[in-house]
Amino acid sequence: MNSSGSIVFFDSGVGGLPYLAQARSLMPGTTLHYIADDAGFPYGTKTPIQLEAILLDRVRRLRARFLPSALVIACNTASQIGLDILRKAHPDFPIIGTVPAIKPAAASTLSGHIGVIATERTVIDPYIDDLIARYASEVEVVKLPAQDLVTFVEHRYLASSAEERRSAVQPYIRRLLDQGVDRIVLACTHFLHLEKDIADCARAMGAKDFEIVDSRVGVAKRLAQMIDGLGKADDGIVFHGEKGRFMLTSDPPFNPAYEEWAQRFDLLSPELL
Repeated sequence: MNSSGSIVFFDSGVGGLPYLAQARSLMPGTTLHYIADDAGFPYGTKTPIQLEAILLDRVRRLRARFLPSALVIACNTASQIGLDILRKAHPDFPIIGTVPAIKPAAASTLSGHIGVIATERTVIDPYIDDLIARYASEVEVVKLPAQDLVTFVEHRYLASSAEERRSAVQPYIRRLLDQGVDRIVLACTHFLHLEKDIADCARAMGAKDFEIVDSRVGVAKRLAQMIDGLGKADDGIVFHGEKGRFMLTSDPPFNPAYEEWAQRFDLLSPELL
């Protein structure tokens, strides 16, 4: 399949947008498209079989639409459940997933306690237990599902006040801090939009030596290295810096909030995938 020289970022909704922004800072001359699967949202409450079917369908459609050079699954739940099956279905297509940043959190904790907040599916999936066994066996790991925060970000974030956002995250941060956590892993990309609110809430509760950890920098660096390699290949791909598209999977008319999200991240107005 020929490539257009673009990169596609894919998530169940708006959670992956900070990953696109981070990649753009490293690759300003590359066209980055974004797909929010609003028709499939939320992923965290679905079974693995349901998610695999959704992901196989969406990736087939986005490849046909964009002929991209690579894909970033900017969603922890989708990566954990679907990355292997997608790579098997598309062996000729580079696909990068997101992995909860448990390793750096465990390596940097001073208290010996780290927290992981994620979707319901991510928290119960064996994949995260494997990460903990491999990289955090010497520390205490508190796993906390926060599915309602995913919905809050997707549907209420833009119209919310700082007070409302802090009120939404406060119960989760309190539970983690009460257990001695000094590192919180944002294991759902939607939570990156709440990073400042989480930090403000933790400081207000008296947290010391506290850090929030996510994987966006690591994913962006890995993508940049991959794209550099593709561009230097014998049949090198030319990457153009055109403005990226913002795609949705539901039928129009679209929720007008997605227009604002597109503008915030310097993407074109929403279209149907």
